[in-house]
Amino acid sequence: MTALLDTPVARVKWLAAPTSQDWLQAANARPDLLLIDHAHCERKAAGVALQLMFRYPAEPGLGEALSPLAREELEHFELVLQLMARRGLALRPLQAPGYGGRLSKAVRRDEPVRMLDSFLVAGLIEARSHERMALLAAQASDPELRELYGALLASEARHFGLYWLLAEARFGREVTVARLEELAVVEADALRGALARDDELRMHAVGLAAA
Repeated sequence: MTALLDTPVARVKWLAAPTSQDWLQAANARPDLLLIDHAHCERKAAGVALQLMFRYPAEPGLGEALSPLAREELEHFELVLQLMARRGLALRPLQAPGYGGRLSKAVRRDEPVRMLDSFLVAGLIEARSHERMALLAAQASDPELRELYGALLASEARHFGLYWLLAEARFGREVTVARLEELAVVEADALRGALARDDELRMHAVGLAAA
């Protein structure tokens, strides 16, 4: 589901727009800040999987699919914490960007479409994480970060694929594709703009390439 082009920007099929080099430059300028935010992202991703399991406890096959995903996200969280500890960094609260909130507002509230949207939003977040980690794995100025993000790429792509399959199995390909295309536009709109300050850098901070 992913393909890297012969450009500095990683492309992911279902993302409506690629990340900009400005975001990558900001990430290279504040690697420790990015690590702290990345730890929060992995923790939140585990929480999303668990939240869906609790919201739909009787949904066939959902627990079997999402429980391993939640465990893997927590393993990634621990990997990031270990690297932070080696650098003398402590996990601390960071103000979240508007990205997650914008996507949450796009989730419809009535079932069963709430389930569809929840799967697809979770998948798009994983897809954007994969795209940005691919950039960092290839172009981060910090060798430890290149190694870390390179090691996580395959699982991030697999997580998007899992959420896609959960949606398609329940709603069919046509409905899933149509809604994913709509939500991908929302996802891209949530990332348009420029950082006002370098301390606003986040894994899902604004920063998309011009059309």
